[in-house]
Amino acid sequence: MASRVLLSQPNILIAYDYENEWLYTDWLGDQNLQSVQEGCEQMLEFLKAERCTKVLNNNTSVTSMWSDAAEWGGKVWFPAMAAGGLKYFAWVYSSNLYSRLSTDLTLRYTSSPIIATFEDLPTASAWLRQM
Repeated sequence: MASRVLLSQPNILIAYDYENEWLYTDWLGDQNLQSVQEGCEQMLEFLKAERCTKVLNNNTSVTSMWSDAAEWGGKVWFPAMAAGGLKYFAWVYSSNLYSRLSTDLTLRYTSSPIIATFEDLPTASAWLRQM
């Protein structure tokens, strides 16, 4: 994968994948309202800076519930991402049940951009490449 790391912190890694022309985000460990909002704001800035329309969002390493950020994510952040140019968002679930529920709750609050959820990274990547 030909990519450039844009941000690397203990709870999140954001990179730009030149080959696929998408933002790749890997969320790590426990997340909460503050970490989700800070990470999402960084994603928005990088999306605009790189002028990309796709995000591969990897939650496989998330180990906690972050449902207190769900309404903000769906009603505030996703519309801002769509306004910033986002068209397709591939979201890979965590194996943690509470993180999965947080993801599903977020999706109830938003209708745009096109968001699809996946069980694994290869399937999510294949879908995003086709979009």
